[in-house]
Amino acid sequence: MTPSPNSRDSAWVLEATIRTAPAADPHWQEQLAKLRPLATYDRETQTWHARLGALDLAGVQVLQTLFDAARIHGTEVRLAPVAVPVYWNGPTFTRDSEVASFLEALADRGRPLGQLPIA
Repeated sequence: MTPSPNSRDSAWVLEATIRTAPAADPHWQEQLAKLRPLATYDRETQTWHARLGALDLAGVQVLQTLFDAARIHGTEVRLAPVAVPVYWNGPTFTRDSEVASFLEALADRGRPLGQLPIA
């Protein structure tokens, strides 16, 4: 679902922040070959970034590639829900989705299951 201007407040995308692991040249090139097709490099932070707005086949393939890079090369991958960037015209998650509920629960790990957050 592509967000309308009014729905952007309740929409979000999943952002992967990726740090490459140091490696000798052949392994370094393999690691970069996995990242280049699905992420953009930020020279300032020296990290790669990929965004997902749906857990469809393409989104799951991106996540699997990132997890494979972490397993094979030691690449660090962090996932976080972020506000939809202004330039984004792809699909988005909504606050009422099951994925949103799961990520919110993960963000509040210290709270016992079933306990409501204190406002």
